[in-house]
Amino acid sequence: MSDIKQTRLSGILLHPTSFPSPYGIGDLWKEAYAFIDFLEASGQHIWQTLPLTPTGFGDSPYQSFSAFAGQPLLVSPEHLLELGLLRVEDLDDCPAGSGDKVDYGYIIPWKTKILRMAAGRFEKVARTELRNEYHKFVSANLFWLQDYALYMSCKDHHDGKSWLDWEKGYRKPTASMKKRMKKQFAEELKYYYFVQFMFHKEWMALKAYANEKEVTIIGDIPLFVSLDSADVWANQGLFQLDSKGYPTSVAGVPPDYFCAEGQLWGNPLYDWKKHKKTGYKWWIARVRQQLKMCDVLRIDHFRGLESYWSVPAGEKTAINGTWVPGPREELFDAIEKELGKGLPIIAEDLGLITPEVHALREKLGFPGMKILQFAFEAEGESTYLPHQFTDINCVCYTGTHDNDTTRGWYESAKEYSRDKVRCYMNTDGGLISWDFIRACLGTVAKYAIFPLQDVLGVGSEGRMNTPGVSGEEIHNWAWRYKKEDLTEGLAKELARITRLYGR
Repeated sequence: MSDIKQTRLSGILLHPTSFPSPYGIGDLWKEAYAFIDFLEASGQHIWQTLPLTPTGFGDSPYQSFSAFAGQPLLVSPEHLLELGLLRVEDLDDCPAGSGDKVDYGYIIPWKTKILRMAAGRFEKVARTELRNEYHKFVSANLFWLQDYALYMSCKDHHDGKSWLDWEKGYRKPTASMKKRMKKQFAEELKYYYFVQFMFHKEWMALKAYANEKEVTIIGDIPLFVSLDSADVWANQGLFQLDSKGYPTSVAGVPPDYFCAEGQLWGNPLYDWKKHKKTGYKWWIARVRQQLKMCDVLRIDHFRGLESYWSVPAGEKTAINGTWVPGPREELFDAIEKELGKGLPIIAEDLGLITPEVHALREKLGFPGMKILQFAFEAEGESTYLPHQFTDINCVCYTGTHDNDTTRGWYESAKEYSRDKVRCYMNTDGGLISWDFIRACLGTVAKYAIFPLQDVLGVGSEGRMNTPGVSGEEIHNWAWRYKKEDLTEGLAKELARITRLYGR
């Protein structure tokens, strides 16, 4: 595995749902390994993903049912077939769709159906070695796995409703109630244990393969967790909730130049005083778990750990919020005490960031982020322009999952932005995404990362997410590439320019 702290590296941002697959959504089997081979052939040493946790509302990886569990939709049907847990005919009715978009409305019920088939056959047909591996996994992960499985079982029992709409005993279960629930949902628990076992088995094998190829994996966690999650349900005392479980204050960001009403995210806020009393036990467990899954961890909305925007529950906008101090370095002192010094963390420090946030990031030694698209959105100087980079301890991106693809951005940009790009990069804009990749590689930033969409020169149809916009016509989180897109010639050209810039 490459040492991300010492080496000048580059790599590709790609979520596993975007892998090719005949089963309607990317998974962690053959094409995932083919992508690692492409990274090796193209001279790339970083693979960055979005959060790998189970998606909830809107299929967003940033709104999850658990901060610890893995995404069931990524489990490979082909692998289950090889293990004898599925039959060929079980896969005949797969709603594969067009292949270039994930249709979650069709794929979720189908994937759930075949996972339940496989789970039902597991105890009967699985080899002893695999069953022993399963029992070891359950035992080692019970600290989060049991609450997650109980939560999902209860959610199924209540027709998918949020835990706030469950019957009273289930909403805030006592120890004795949880004991009864384990008996009530015994078969359901086995299903959720099995799915998590398969996800982790496949992911850890893929991670090992990537590390053998000297590819470092950067994972991602959102700062806040979803209200409709096992994390909040099982740890209600660690969040700002009333006696019935409803948030008293919620997360968001204040009004700014881009949004006059601010952004009201609605996530419950942490009760940091309670976390401190526990020695930040939940956060330590969360970071430890995610650093088993990846080599480096990006914390989304890092600024909220210095100070967060607290909006009273019930507000229609984020206007009437206030800044409240976060745990700051005290949290990371506690994590380092348990996990060791020099945490491999990247801080997402985009937006209107105060000097205090910069000071905290620098004190902790975490790399920040630079987005090249942002450099050309105004006519004058910008700290995102490569010649303004003063700190090599940063990650330079052409764009992220929340940006349009570079080609899409350029094609819809104002003329002064397009002219600024052409002058700055000495280009006619004909292969604009590769102009941005070269500029990204050529910065002093230690780490240069670009979405696969930019490597492929994809337009706006390849955009992964449009923040604040939902609906079927947008197709957030749905983009996929095709197997034939990753050509030998493409790998050779990317490897050539990567070597040119000393990556």
